[in-house]
Amino acid sequence: MKVKIERALISVSDKKGIIELARDLEKMGVEIISTGGTHRNIEQAGIKVRKVEEITGFPEMMDGRVKTLHPRVHGGILADRNKDSHIKEMASAGILPIDMVVVNLYPFKETISASDVRPEDAVENIDIGGPTMIRSAAKNHNSVAIIVDPSDYGVISREMQKNNGSLSTDTLYRLAVKAFQHTCEYDSVIFEYLYGRTDKYKDTEINIHSGLSIGRGSANGNTDIYRDESGEFKEDLSLDLKKIQDLRYGENPHQKASYYRSSSAEDGSLVNAIQLQGKELSYNNILDINAAFQIVKEFGEPCVAVIKHNNPCGAAISGTIARAYQKALECDPVSAFGSVVASNMRWTTEAAEALLDKYVEVLIAPEFGREALKIMLKKKNMRILKTDFDIKANISRLQKDGFSTSNIDLKSVDGGILVQDLDEGIDNREKFRVATRIQPTDMQWKDLLFGWQIAKNVKSNAIVLAIDGATVGVGAGQMSRVDAAKIAIDKSSGRCKGAIMASDAFLPFKDVAELAGSRGILAMIQPGGSVRYGEVIEVCNKYRIPMIFTGNRHFKH
Repeated sequence: MKVKIERALISVSDKKGIIELARDLEKMGVEIISTGGTHRNIEQAGIKVRKVEEITGFPEMMDGRVKTLHPRVHGGILADRNKDSHIKEMASAGILPIDMVVVNLYPFKETISASDVRPEDAVENIDIGGPTMIRSAAKNHNSVAIIVDPSDYGVISREMQKNNGSLSTDTLYRLAVKAFQHTCEYDSVIFEYLYGRTDKYKDTEINIHSGLSIGRGSANGNTDIYRDESGEFKEDLSLDLKKIQDLRYGENPHQKASYYRSSSAEDGSLVNAIQLQGKELSYNNILDINAAFQIVKEFGEPCVAVIKHNNPCGAAISGTIARAYQKALECDPVSAFGSVVASNMRWTTEAAEALLDKYVEVLIAPEFGREALKIMLKKKNMRILKTDFDIKANISRLQKDGFSTSNIDLKSVDGGILVQDLDEGIDNREKFRVATRIQPTDMQWKDLLFGWQIAKNVKSNAIVLAIDGATVGVGAGQMSRVDAAKIAIDKSSGRCKGAIMASDAFLPFKDVAELAGSRGILAMIQPGGSVRYGEVIEVCNKYRIPMIFTGNRHFKH
């Protein structure tokens, strides 16, 4: 079944593509009605268009607040064309049927994103007539096409041209669903903004909440889109995401994929990184970049992480970025082939020269030295990303707050989604306990804290071996913790002797401790809490290995 489009009402805030659509409609004999600025744009393009006041008999009123809220508009949209009584009422009232409504809304989200926005300006950008027309048309989708997305203009025009000016009822239904989603998201942003101000009316200056986010929300304030005032996750969640780009494919070529940005992603967020050169990012690239970025952003000294398949095959801190990269690479140079590299500080000329002969898929850093960038540009296929992440501000935040609950981790499951606090931050050393008779040395403490920080970013079961601020072996994603330890030791190629061992969860048996002692591990750090922890401590005492209980587990599935 098809619906013939003979009359269209167009009223858009975003004018992108509207002239092309109006011209196509005119060529197909569609009568066009429009309002305000949209009418001027269409008319100036030489396209025949009627003003909405010609239809209503009333001029736009109250600075444009009232223009389409009229029976001759909504009657033309809402009339059920299958009911004779509706058709007769339209005729007696002089109401013309409207078969297509093209509307997008006042830029409320963009308005409140400005740091200096006034509340009265925000309220003035709450669209009333637009959502009303959208809902009217979407409700009557069996007879009326509702278009809210400029990216649909071309598709709709082509279908009408192919079908003598008609659209299928399947297309009308799809457009209606999209329209209700559009108004839902629009209202959610307004709700979050207004709700976020409910306890601040007495303040002279008001902090404006800039929309919804999948990454960040206030952990304690009532502007948090995930939590209610008691701190519990809300009963209903609305996510506001804007597509950045379609990706070539997902994890595998047969999977479609797209990349989205949260409406309130901060400047230093990964999604706001600028690609300076290289091929288009892939789905797996983005996952690996995120994994690398999560590691380096939690260290105050120069830090580099080398990531492969979402796990670090090397990470290190040092006095310079170049040295940190060399140390990270030395952990597992074979696995580092085709890796993603992240730095928390300026990528220097020395670091660029060290990387020049390596096969690296992606390099991301907050800054690039001028000469360093010239060197990197020689590797035309390597993707280079620059992020405005402020490492000093982030470390200051983590040192003040410890483990943060402001960022959220979302994971999809069959038919649903899991929401949790993101496991980011730095554990409080004062809460750690030395469980053995032997105390760690100062140097061992430094490596234990480094290894512990890396272990929480390794897939469970995770074992990390580290010495002198660098990983020398990583065992990741194993079903058995002792297997993870064996892999880490094997990867170290003998450098495990003198290293520390970090385990993301407790050691259930003494086997890992026995293995560590026999291979020259000098200190261990783990959450503690095993039923057999006495046996583990006994083995560590036998080998004179100091062992730290942190009290916190860091599974990463």
